[in-house]
Amino acid sequence: MLESVCSIVRCVSFMRRNFSSAIAALAAGACLRFFFVLKYPAGSGDSVLYEQIATNWLKYHVYAMNVGGAITPVDIRVPGYPAFLALIYWLSGKSGPDARLWVMSAQVVVDLLTCVVTGCLAATLSALAIGKVHRWRVFLVTLWLTALCPFTANYVAVPLTEAVATFFTTLTMLFLCLLLPGRRGSIFGVQDNSFKLHSKEEWFASFAGISSGFGTLFRPETPLLLMTGCVVLAWYFLRGSLWPGQWRQIIRIIAFMAVGCLLPLTPWALRNAITLHEAQLLAPKNSNLPGELVPFGFMAWEKTWLFRVRDVYLVAWKLNDQPISLDDVPARAFDTPEEKERVAALLEPYNEEVTLTAEEDAGFAQLARERTARHPLRTYLWLPGTRAFMLWFSPRIELLPLSGQVFPLADAWENDPVDQVVTAGFEFLIALYVLFGAWGAVLLWQHSAARVAVAIIVGYIVVRTVFMATLETPEPRYMLVCFPSLLAIAAQVFAGKAAEKEDFSATNEPALHGAG
Repeated sequence: MLESVCSIVRCVSFMRRNFSSAIAALAAGACLRFFFVLKYPAGSGDSVLYEQIATNWLKYHVYAMNVGGAITPVDIRVPGYPAFLALIYWLSGKSGPDARLWVMSAQVVVDLLTCVVTGCLAATLSALAIGKVHRWRVFLVTLWLTALCPFTANYVAVPLTEAVATFFTTLTMLFLCLLLPGRRGSIFGVQDNSFKLHSKEEWFASFAGISSGFGTLFRPETPLLLMTGCVVLAWYFLRGSLWPGQWRQIIRIIAFMAVGCLLPLTPWALRNAITLHEAQLLAPKNSNLPGELVPFGFMAWEKTWLFRVRDVYLVAWKLNDQPISLDDVPARAFDTPEEKERVAALLEPYNEEVTLTAEEDAGFAQLARERTARHPLRTYLWLPGTRAFMLWFSPRIELLPLSGQVFPLADAWENDPVDQVVTAGFEFLIALYVLFGAWGAVLLWQHSAARVAVAIIVGYIVVRTVFMATLETPEPRYMLVCFPSLLAIAAQVFAGKAAEKEDFSATNEPALHGAG
C-alpha cells in the first residue's frame, strides 16, 4: 500500500510538472495546429485574391490584381495580409499555392504568440481583481485553454487574415486593460473616487492605438475595439469628479490612441490618394472593383431571409460566378408562391449570362422592400438576432470534411456517426466557452477594480456581434478574434479551482510525506 501511495504521488507530481510548464502548453498547441495544417489544409476565394495581390506586389512592386489580363492597381482589400504573404514569399523563394505550407507555418507561430498574449491578458485581469496573487497560475490555465482551442487552431491552416487579425486584436485588448486601475497601484490610481493619472498611460494608449492600426490593416473593422475602449473609459471617468487638468489628460489619452491607430494607416491612405485618386483609409465597404456594379438590391433581398452560412455558399457567393438554382434558395425566402415565381423570373436571365444586371438588381431591391414592409421586425430584429446566434454557435466545421449534420439524430448517426459526433462536440465546446466566459465575467465583476476591463471585453464582443449580424453573409470566422478575450475571462473560473486544489494539496502534503 505504501508503494502504491508513493507511485500515485509521483504520478501526480509528474502531471503537475507537465501542466505547470508553458513550454508543454505551447508544444501541445503547435502539435494541434500542425495537425490541421498537414491533415486539413484549406483555401478559399479570398486566399486566391490575397495571393494574387501579394505576388504582383512582390514581383512588379504594384499593389494590384490581374483584371482583364492587365495588372490593375486596386484597393479591394487592406494591405496587411498581402504584405504578410509577400514577406513569406520573399523569405521562402516561393509564391502562391506553392508557398502555402510556409504561410501556414508562419501563422502557427503567430497564433502561438496570440496564446501567450492571451495568458498575459488573463493575468492582467486577475491582477486587477485580486492583485498579484496567482497571476502565473492564471497565465498557465489560459495558455492551455487557448493552445488547445480547435477553432482558432483550425484557421491557421488556411491563407486568410484570421490568425494575424486575432493576434493584433488580443494585443490591443491587453494594452487597453493595462491602462486600468488595480488593487496594488496602476496606471490610473483610484482612491476614494479621486483620479490620479500617471505618465505611463500615454505609452499604453499609444501602444493600443498602434496595435489597433496594424490590426486594421488586416481586418478593417478592428477600430471597433478602440472605439469601444474609448467609450467605456470615458463613461468610467465621467462617473467621478474630475478637475480641468484631469480632463485634459484624459482627452490626451484618447488622442494618443487615435494618432497611434492612424500611423500605420497613413501610408495606405496616401497610396490610395496618389494612385487611385480617392480618399480611402480602409477598403471599399462592398469589396468592389472600380466601375463594378454593387448588387445593393440583391444584398437587401438576402437580408430578409439569409442567416445560415450554408446558404451563403449556395446563393450569396455564387453571384456573378456561378448559376444560382432556385432549389438552393430556402423556402423562407418566399412569402407567397407569386413571390417565388418572381425570383425565378429574375434568376432565369441571370443564369444565362451569370452576370447580374442593374435591372435584375432593381427587381431584387423591390422584393426586399416589399418583404421588409410586410415583416419589418423579421428584417431588422429577428433575422439579425438569429445571425448573431449562428455567428457564435455554429460548429465551425467549414474548413473540415464534415457536413455538419446533427439532426435528425437517427438519420445523421446512420449516415456518418463521426461527422455527427464531431459536429455536436464542437457545438457543445462553444457553448462551454460561452458559459464559462459568462461565469468568469460575473466573478471578475465582483471586484470593482476589474469592472472596467470586463466592460471593455464584453462591450467589444457585443458591439462586434451586432455589427457582424447586420451583414447579409454571416461567416462564423468573423467572431474568432473574440475567442482569446473570451477564454481569458473564462480562465478566471478554472484558475480559482486550481488555486483551491493547490491549497488543499499543500495542506495534505506533510501527511503524505509522513506516511512515506
